[in-house]
Amino acid sequence: MQYFDAIGRRKESIARVRLTPGTGKRTANKRTMKNYFARETLEMIIEQPLKLVNLSEKIDINVNVYGGGLSGQAGAIRLGISRALIKYDEELRSQLKKEGFLTRDPRMVERKKAGFPKARKRFQFSKR
Repeated sequence: MQYFDAIGRRKESIARVRLTPGTGKRTANKRTMKNYFARETLEMIIEQPLKLVNLSEKIDINVNVYGGGLSGQAGAIRLGISRALIKYDEELRSQLKKEGFLTRDPRMVERKKAGFPKARKRFQFSKR
């Protein structure tokens, strides 16, 4: 069976996406997308690249995703789907790139520094 796979990342989340020709079935970590992502906005984010190229009902999606929160995972899945669609059809690249679906969001949590309570927050200064 032919499939197209890709990896998407956002914040601390990593998504392994596999697209197969089919009827529009979506699973994330062996659960349905509606079950896994409680909010409709997250489902909408995931569907954006498929709706753009009119392949929502022609492709099945199977995703393994871990790390981060639900919002970061949805962004990682979107990037993974976009990358896999390019493997499916190279002609779709210009459409996806124009909408910004191929850009990896580089924002990550800054590490905590020694002697600080958080990454940048300092303890209260006392002159005496």
